[in-house]
Amino acid sequence: MSGRTAQRPAQRALAQAGWEMRLLLRNGEQLLLTVIIPVTILLVLTLTDLFPQGRGPEGLPRSLATVLTVSIISSAFTSLAIATAFERRSGALRLLSTTPLSIRELITGKLLATVGVTAVSAVVVVLVAVVLGWRPGPGAAWAVPVLVLGVAAWVPWGLALAGALRAEAVLAVANGIFLVLLLLGGVVIPVTSLPGALGALASVLPSGALSDALTTALVTGSPDAAACLVLVVWAGAGVLVATRSFRWA
Repeated sequence: MSGRTAQRPAQRALAQAGWEMRLLLRNGEQLLLTVIIPVTILLVLTLTDLFPQGRGPEGLPRSLATVLTVSIISSAFTSLAIATAFERRSGALRLLSTTPLSIRELITGKLLATVGVTAVSAVVVVLVAVVLGWRPGPGAAWAVPVLVLGVAAWVPWGLALAGALRAEAVLAVANGIFLVLLLLGGVVIPVTSLPGALGALASVLPSGALSDALTTALVTGSPDAAACLVLVVWAGAGVLVATRSFRWA
């Protein structure tokens, strides 16, 4: 009996993950964010002269790392924060609070669902990169655990933001943070190309760490331990903040 009871939280989290993932995959706007926009960005980076560093033998994996980073931040933070905030405003989360589902199980469910949707996006983007001429080298598989770490580092902060502000404020703040990090957080402009203190700051942000870790895995085929450690710290801190501050209504 105790064994069955111990499994119930995991079962609830998995059930919530399944429901969340089905909801996300039926959402046309979410598919636009997770598949169509990343593929479009990859084509722009590799087939135009707007970003010369994205072309050539080393340019394609760098572009791929950038696109995957953008996809994770948009799905696991911006889109998740906005969707959850409007779920809270509509009363959907209030209904969930009347079930045995705990906040920690809700976070786990949303995390697993986001990992699943991100995997779908990553597979599509990687297939497009292969068509464009990229061939994964030995060690490129290190990108897989980095992707999971990246989602884990962003999901709890998206939920913390969704639980802290009104839906309209979350919409503005989440999009604002996304744009700032895209330009100054080590995503579009590499950490090494940012000036002085800004580069140092970007390297310890989850955006810069994720971009660095993916670039290292895809270009050199080796893990970036320092960047992965940064992601682990952000993930742990995010779970702590989200579980303590998230409100159902």
